[in-house]
Amino acid sequence: MANYKPDLSCQSKFIPIDFSQQIVPGTFEYALAHIVDNHLDLSGFDEWFNNDKGGAAAYPPSVMLKVILFAYSRGMISSRRIANACQTNITFMSLSGDVQPHYTSIASFVARMKDQIEPLFTQVLMICDKEGLIGRNMFSIDGCKIKSNASKEWSGTIEELTRKEAKLRRASQRILARHQAQDGLNEEEVDHDLKQKAKLDSSAEKIQQFLSCNEDKIGSQGKPVKSNITDPDSAKMTTSKGTIQGYNGIAINDDKHQIILQAQTWGSVGEQQTLKPAVEQLNEQLRKLGTPNAFQTAKFTADSGFHSENNLAYMATTGLDSYIADNAFRSRNPLFQVSETYQTEKEKRRLKRSKGRPKLFTSDDFYFDRSAMTCRCPSGKNMWLQSKIIIYRGKSYTRFSGYLKDCRVCPLQRQCMRNPPKVIGRQIQFGDDSSKTISYTDRMKVKIDSSAGRRQYSKRLGTIEPVFGNITVNKGMNKFTLRGQDKVNSQWQMYCLVHNIEKLRNNLL
Repeated sequence: MANYKPDLSCQSKFIPIDFSQQIVPGTFEYALAHIVDNHLDLSGFDEWFNNDKGGAAAYPPSVMLKVILFAYSRGMISSRRIANACQTNITFMSLSGDVQPHYTSIASFVARMKDQIEPLFTQVLMICDKEGLIGRNMFSIDGCKIKSNASKEWSGTIEELTRKEAKLRRASQRILARHQAQDGLNEEEVDHDLKQKAKLDSSAEKIQQFLSCNEDKIGSQGKPVKSNITDPDSAKMTTSKGTIQGYNGIAINDDKHQIILQAQTWGSVGEQQTLKPAVEQLNEQLRKLGTPNAFQTAKFTADSGFHSENNLAYMATTGLDSYIADNAFRSRNPLFQVSETYQTEKEKRRLKRSKGRPKLFTSDDFYFDRSAMTCRCPSGKNMWLQSKIIIYRGKSYTRFSGYLKDCRVCPLQRQCMRNPPKVIGRQIQFGDDSSKTISYTDRMKVKIDSSAGRRQYSKRLGTIEPVFGNITVNKGMNKFTLRGQDKVNSQWQMYCLVHNIEKLRNNLL
C-alpha cells in the first residue's frame, strides 16, 4: 500500500519574513515600487497636511500610491478590500512596509487626487519616453463605457422625474387609504406596509430635493437629456451588454507600445464632442514631453463615433495626418460588398431595428434625367416636377413628387413610404452637383477609401482596442467607485496609470 506524507495545508505556521525579498524584479509591483520611490515627485501631497506640530502622523503618499495602484492592477477597487489586503496579503504588506491604512483613509486619498493625478501621469509618461516606449508615429483615440457608482433607475429628464415623484406619492397614499379602509389588519401586515410607505416617501423626497436644485441637462443636440439623482454628471449608456449608468472613458495612445498619452472621462454617450478637447490635451502632453512639433509628422486614427464635419475641419488645422472613418466606411469596402455573410448579417440587423419592415427606396433607386428634368419612380411611374430650385443650407435641389392616385395603389408602397399617402405622393429631391462644394467629409472618404488609407486605418484596431481590454478585463478595473466628473476623471487616469506602469515592468529590472 502507498504511503504519502500528510497534508498540513490547514495548519498555521509562523515564518520570519523579509519584506524586501518579496518584491521580485520583473513584476508589476517591483516596477511600481521602483517608480514611486525613485522617480516620482510627491511634494505636491505635502500641502494636504499641516500636522508637523500636532496631530497624528499621516500615511506617506508613496505608501498610499503603491497600495492603491497595485490593488487596482489586481481588480480590487473597493477601499475596504484594499484595507483588508494590507492586513492579510504579503505583497501588500511588503509594498506598504506593513503599514495598514484604514479604508476611510484610502477612500479619502483617491477622492482628493484631482489636482495631483495630472503631474503624476505626466511624470510616468516621461519615464516611458526615456525608456523609448513612445514612438510618436501614430496616435489612436477611442472610448470605453464603464459603470458608475449610481443606479440607472434614478435617471430621467426633469419631466420624467416629476412624473416618477407623483407616482411614488400616489402609491404611498394608496397604502394609507388601505389602512383606513381595513382596520382589521394584523400587526405583521401593518409593519410591512409602514416600511413600504416610508420607503416610497423617502424616494419621493429624494426626487423632490433634486428637482428643487437642478434643471434639465442639455445635450449636444440642444435637447434635454436624462440626469441622474445620485450622480448628475453620469449618463445612461447603451453597450453591447445592455444599458448602464456610467461614464465614457476616452483615451489616446501611441502605437509603438500602446502607452496612453491622454485620458479623460465624459458623462455623455456621444463621442464627437470629446475629440477636440482630447486632441488639445494630447498636444499639451507632447509639449511637456519636449516634442511640441510631433503633430507635424504623426498620423491619427479614430472610428466613426468621432466623425463629424466640424471635427474633420478641426483636425485639418492640427497638422495631424488623420484617418477618421464615417458610418458607411465598412459598407464601401470591396471585401464586404462581395461577402454574403456580411450582407446577410447587415440585413438581419436592419430588420431588427425596423421591426421587419422592408428597406425603403433611396434617391439612387429613382431614375432622374437632369437634362430633360424628368423623373420616374422604381415602379416606372412618371413624377411631376414640384420645384426646380430649392435652396437649403446654401445648396440647391430639384424636387419631384409622385401623383397621389399612383402612390395610393402602388404595389411597392411599403418599400417607398413609411406611411400610406393622404395628401401628396412620395417626394424625392436631387442635389445640384455643379454647385456642390467639396466638404471635409468628402475628402476624408476619398482618403480613407484608398488602399493606403485603409492600410493606415487598419492599424487602429491593434493600437487602441487592446488597451481597454487590458484595463477592464485583464485588470478588472471595470467600475468607478466615486461620484462626480472630477473624481471619476481622477480614477480613470489612475486606471490608465496602472496600464502605463505595467508597460514599464520589463524595462526596470
